[in-house]
This record gives sequence, structure tokens and C-alpha cells, in this order.
Amino acid sequence: MNDFFNVVRSYMLDYLPKQKCCSDNTIKSHKMALNLFIEFLRTEKSMKVNKIAFDKIDKQVILDFLEWLEEVRQCSPATRNHRLSILRTFLAYAGGLDCTQIALEIDVKKIPMKKHRQELTDYLPENALKTLFEQPNTRKLNGLRDRFFMTLTYDTAARCSEVLDLKICNLKIDTTNPVVYFLGKGNKMRVVPLMNKTVEHYKHYLKVFHPNADSSSHDLIFYVTRHGQRNRISNDAVEAFMMKYGKDARKICKDVPEKVHAHQLRHSRAVHFYRNGMPLALIGEYLGHVSLDSTKIYAYADAEMKRKAMEKIKDNVIDEPNPIPLWQNNEDMILKLSGLK
Repeated sequence: MNDFFNVVRSYMLDYLPKQKCCSDNTIKSHKMALNLFIEFLRTEKSMKVNKIAFDKIDKQVILDFLEWLEEVRQCSPATRNHRLSILRTFLAYAGGLDCTQIALEIDVKKIPMKKHRQELTDYLPENALKTLFEQPNTRKLNGLRDRFFMTLTYDTAARCSEVLDLKICNLKIDTTNPVVYFLGKGNKMRVVPLMNKTVEHYKHYLKVFHPNADSSSHDLIFYVTRHGQRNRISNDAVEAFMMKYGKDARKICKDVPEKVHAHQLRHSRAVHFYRNGMPLALIGEYLGHVSLDSTKIYAYADAEMKRKAMEKIKDNVIDEPNPIPLWQNNEDMILKLSGLK
């Protein structure tokens, strides 16, 4: 391999997973971005794979790549910015290994992110959430499991994979303040409090699915049994039952989105926190965000928040409209009031 692919290899296999402790999903997104960049060099710049090298890459090549993403692959400005961010990180790593690449790193840093309209985060209003939670048939084992999964995911505002990875020993409920320990992105531990109602749901769930387990057990809380073995539930399986319950809930409540997925529970909890006055910094800590910028997507005023704010305005701030006199435009009444009739 040439120097370029040696750097790619150490970046993907050593730097991201071992030094930065990135999650599998983050590593996957970096891999996808670099694969797209190599595909661009091969198809648009006619470079053979074994000829790709840092000395053939400059600022203009990166700009052409970004334009290709938008015009040929029809990527959104947000996706374009994400790919650029990954290339910046990769070239900064390359510059740290070889000082001759620092100039390229600096040039690419000067490429601005494209401005785009911030999309409002996808969440469920409280009435839609309540309807969704009512859909699982809790008289059946899968229904009981699915409802508790949704309850726990919403209450903790956790990522789907974080909830599926939970073990019984990660929940501490026999204390004054019940909590759950999550291992989030970058293998960072965070502690999240549990509501009393969630604890009651959990105790009932344990009696059915883990009747003999103690609080120190390393058994997965959520599992499927195959060939007599308990295995982790897949993310795809969760998305399947979330979509099913979403369709059923939408028939009852039109505020339920057309597509319902597990991550909406996390978004919903964050939005509900914000609407009830929780500071963004605390929401970010609750969600396990490294940067407050990640939390700012929840800081927008929806229609209900605007309406409530308007209702708080004092009546005397806005003048009452002047009443229209009864005699105006009424010739007979004008004559009567003048004593002429």
C-alpha cells in the first residue's frame, strides 16, 4: 500500500476505535465518507486506486468532491457538510503523522460549511406518545417487552443501542434515587435518574422475564431466545415493532407521524424537557452530548410555545381596536340623532 492507504488504514483501525474511542456508527460514517471520496477520485478524476496519493489531492479536488456530492449524488447541504467535516478530521490526522500534509490540512479548513436551514427535530407530542404507548398488547410477552422498552427509552432519553445493551446490573432501583448507568459514545459512562413509574414497570418486567435474577446479574434486560440461547435484540427488530405500533397509533391519533422509530423517543424526551424549562446544558448532559452544539437542535419554539408566550403578554400592551360608532354609515340614525326625524 502507498502512504495514502497506510494513513487510511491506521486512521480506521487504530486512531478512531482505539485513540478516539469512537462508536461503531461513527466509524461506519467515516468509512462511508472516505469510500465516497475514493470513488470520486476513481470515477471523476480517473485515478487508479494504487495511484491515489496525497500529492494528487489539493483544495480544488476537495471542492470538486463536495460539488459532486451535491450535484451528482444529490446530497443535502447537511450531508455535504458532514463529509467535509470527516475529511478535515482525516487530513488533520494525516498532518500529525507527516508534516508535509499540514498545508493541505490548513487549506481544507478554509473551505466553509454550507449554510442550510436547520430542520426541526422529529418528535412526538405528548398525546401522540400516550397513544403509541397504548398499542402493545401487554397480555402477550412481546407486547409487555415492547411497552417497557418504549417506556425506558423515553424516560432515559437513551439511544436505541444503549438500551438494548443494558444489563440488569446497570439499573440501581433499591435506592432513594433510582438510576441507570449507560455506556454511551466513546465508551463514556453517564448516570441517568429513573422516574418512579418506570421503576414500577421495571419491577413488573423483571418478574416475567427475569424471575430468578438478582440485581448484580449481567444478563441482558431485553433479549430474544433462539435455540435455547438468549441473544441481544437487533436494532432492526426494534424498528419493525416501532413502525407497527406507529401505524396502529396513527389510526387513532393523527398527531402520530407517518413513520415512527425508536430515536423519536429520545428526541421527544429532550423536546419535552426543553418545553418545561430545563436548561440546554442539563439536557445535553442528560443525553450524553459532548458538545452543546448537538443539543441546540432542540432549542426552537414550536407553535404551542409561541401561543403560550403570546398569551402571557399583558392586555394593555396591545391597544384595543377603536369601536365603530353605531350611527356610522347609517343615514336614518344620523337624522334621528340630529333631531331631524
